[in-house]
Amino acid sequence: MGNQEGLWPSPHSHSVMAIDLSRISLRPFKLTDVDDFILWAGDDQVTRYLRWETFKSKEEALTFIKDVCIPHPWRRAICIDDRSIGFISIFPGSGDDRCRADMGYAIATKYWGQGITTKAVKMALSQVFKDWPHLVRLQFFVSVENIASQRVLEKAGVHKEGLLRKYTYIKGNIMDLFVYSFLATDSLPTDP
Repeated sequence: MGNQEGLWPSPHSHSVMAIDLSRISLRPFKLTDVDDFILWAGDDQVTRYLRWETFKSKEEALTFIKDVCIPHPWRRAICIDDRSIGFISIFPGSGDDRCRADMGYAIATKYWGQGITTKAVKMALSQVFKDWPHLVRLQFFVSVENIASQRVLEKAGVHKEGLLRKYTYIKGNIMDLFVYSFLATDSLPTDP
């Protein structure tokens, strides 16, 4: 599976007030994000469909931010008022596959179902083709069980291409995945 990380976990009901989506931003990770990072990256519900394991300590999270997040070519913190509540990453192909990249994402459970991830995906889609003009295709791999992530992509204007049966292992389980794509020539849906 090309998408190394991110598949938004299944829906979960929360009674929270709706977030003003204009407060959402994407920015590179900073070491000072560690306390916010561990709140969501230390949650088994958030990491359920991710390739990486749930973080167990602040030290482990700090090392990950320093060694993985900061040097990554396109990994951003999803932020509300500049506080990290999740991540979005784009993994570029190389060689003959340099025309495509894979996207992954996740956010803290308390923000599920509020349109935040859809907004973040749209923001990333509008930016990455500017940052990487050679890029033609972004692709997404989503567990068939992960209905919420499927809805995020559909609302963001990403196209479902098909089912990949018994495609990869995630946390020891063989999974069926849907593959989605967004091309540089596709148009983002306008917000109502």
